[in-house]
Amino acid sequence: MSVQVEVAGVLLEIGAVGFSPHEPITFKSGLKSPVYVDNRRLPFWPAQWRKVIDGFRRVIEEHQIAFDVLAGIETGGIPHSAALGYAMQKPSVFVRKAAKAHGTQSRVEGGSIIGRRVLLIEDLVTTGGSSLSGVMALRDEGAVVEDCLCISSYGFAEAGQAFQAAEVRLHSLTSFVVILDEALRRGTFDATAKAIVEDWLRDPYGWVARQALAG
Repeated sequence: MSVQVEVAGVLLEIGAVGFSPHEPITFKSGLKSPVYVDNRRLPFWPAQWRKVIDGFRRVIEEHQIAFDVLAGIETGGIPHSAALGYAMQKPSVFVRKAAKAHGTQSRVEGGSIIGRRVLLIEDLVTTGGSSLSGVMALRDEGAVVEDCLCISSYGFAEAGQAFQAAEVRLHSLTSFVVILDEALRRGTFDATAKAIVEDWLRDPYGWVARQALAG
């Protein structure tokens, strides 16, 4: 089984994927969505979480991603980067959303990353803003950051363009297209729900207006 299908199945098994077209979820960016992924549920399900950590290892090997240190962004990425670091016997640091108001005022905690290749671990990438803010924080501390590895991504073009502009390769264990296909196969979503989410994925910013017109 491919990593993409296996991880999609894991997220569906633990109820991490939800469908709420009539009460859309609002992302940090302000974008409204009829579907959501809550990867924060994974540590509560150790057997399924182990498959995700193993998926990270498989993708790292497949793409031959070279790194010295792992990093996770507060808070969603931290448990996964720490677990992967433990499994691979690699150092792990975490990146704060904002610098501390006291002490060193650094956004990076755990150890020195000066001149070291850091692989950023994320739970979910939407527009890419939070991830790339973490990349900039790591680079400001002297790290070399060329790759970001996430559990899932919505696959938005703007995210891809933002990562490309920042010269960071984005690797996702699974995509929302794969999650949708697996959800339909398992009966988690029906064809109507799948069509609504696919419409949102094609043009997420115009989705609310289209739904209002349709209603």
